[in-house]
Amino acid sequence: MQTIVREEAKRKFMDFLEKKNLRITDQRRIIIDTVFDTEEHFTAEQLLEWAREKDRSVSRATIYRTLPLLTESNLVHEMDFGKPYKFYDPNYSDHPNHNHLICEDCEKIVEFDSDQIESIENEIGQKLGFTVKSQKLQLSATCDILKKSGACDNKACD
Repeated sequence: MQTIVREEAKRKFMDFLEKKNLRITDQRRIIIDTVFDTEEHFTAEQLLEWAREKDRSVSRATIYRTLPLLTESNLVHEMDFGKPYKFYDPNYSDHPNHNHLICEDCEKIVEFDSDQIESIENEIGQKLGFTVKSQKLQLSATCDILKKSGACDNKACD
């Protein structure tokens, strides 16, 4: 099922590029495959690294030109956690209404759903006379594993 959703997202993005009369280059194809073949949140630099593992010719400029198109298409969501760089959510197209927790220590991002949050959204919307279409909840946290042991398995804490 997830593979079908990802292939659909790739197709939608290709259609989006065609409607904007933008070329679908080999580099862009690699970027698209890389983005929609992962469920991990990523930065532009991580995407560059992953794409270059597939093809060394992928340029940083193409990454930085393609990311705004991905977000404009509403297939990928840009997230700002107060860092000097953005994170991108490749799960946005198949699950647009979810929440995020990011660890300030190790930058691990965890997606979660909450029936309680959804209930609060509906309650607030009804009280104010609106139907909530989407929401964004981003929680910042610190790493309990790092506090206890001085290290954790995530990249920034190594």
